[in-house]
Amino acid sequence: MRSAKDFFTPLAVGAPAPVREVPARPSRMIHFFDPSNPRMAAKVPQLVGTVDVLLGNLEDAVKAENKDAARAGLVEIARATDFGEHTQLWTRINSLDSPWVLDDLTTLVTEVGDRLDVIMVPKVQGPEDIHYVDRLLAQLEAKAGLTRPILVHAILETARGVANVEAIAGASPRMQGISLGPADLAADRRMKTTRVGGGHPGYLVRVDPVDGDITGARPTFQQDLWHYTIARMVDACAMHGIFPYYGPFGDIADVVACEDQFRNAFLLGCVGTWTLHPAQIAIAKTVFSPSAQDVAHARRVKEAMGDGTGAVMLDGKMEDDASLKQCLVILELADRLSANDPGLAELYAGATRTTDAGANA
Repeated sequence: MRSAKDFFTPLAVGAPAPVREVPARPSRMIHFFDPSNPRMAAKVPQLVGTVDVLLGNLEDAVKAENKDAARAGLVEIARATDFGEHTQLWTRINSLDSPWVLDDLTTLVTEVGDRLDVIMVPKVQGPEDIHYVDRLLAQLEAKAGLTRPILVHAILETARGVANVEAIAGASPRMQGISLGPADLAADRRMKTTRVGGGHPGYLVRVDPVDGDITGARPTFQQDLWHYTIARMVDACAMHGIFPYYGPFGDIADVVACEDQFRNAFLLGCVGTWTLHPAQIAIAKTVFSPSAQDVAHARRVKEAMGDGTGAVMLDGKMEDDASLKQCLVILELADRLSANDPGLAELYAGATRTTDAGANA
């Protein structure tokens, strides 16, 4: 049994001290690219500053014969690209049961570990997987002389991973967040869907019959296959002070359903999502940024609540200390995002002025 006092002790001599709080950097979109694809690699510099996270993918979307090229390509991109202050560099390594993962970690950490912010680990089954990566990263960081630890992000892609999500979230100070991996999870659960994320027309509820007539008109409403899993993941992340994310939405052409799915995840507590195509970047940026109206309302509630106790009436609705706490979540996120985005800062300020003018009229 490990003492709680040792939790923030480096796991290797000479390794950087673990973080005590995960940096709350904007990560609304984690944009995937294949470093072995020259066309994709050439676009990386153009994406810097337009996305919060660029992720060099080494896993499932890369063919076996291209694994070495993808790894080498990511090293080259990391060395040659200035990611600036507002774009992070992440990578998704190969799964821990693959023949490539050890080379992924030893190469990337020792050669470009100072450029990597987060390593995404696929198909995490339990805390033991995080413990393995945690110790290995500490050894490699010490060897490379790194001064800050590389954080770890887990993907929920198996039933056992979902069952162990609380333990995974708290397995290491390195844990940055967790993403939903709906396609692999669906297969592992033996769900009867071939879609990558999103809903399914067969997963529905039907309105009760009128006057017992089961053959009459009865509207149906499509349900969300992933509501339970996302909600459980959000709770586990909130419990341990890390960040939850929606994963991929595979139907690139259906931007309407994509926006709906992203918004569901945002409302449930997710801070961002994966983007697999440039068309999804703007959707993620819009959805995972609070609306100007919500920010303006949150500021009105904060101002009206004074010391945060009691209750007030605004526009015919009661606002109390619980309302204030909800509003502070919106305001904290708005402040964090607008600090990196002058356009958002101007939008939020303008909406506040408009709302104030309307309230004073």
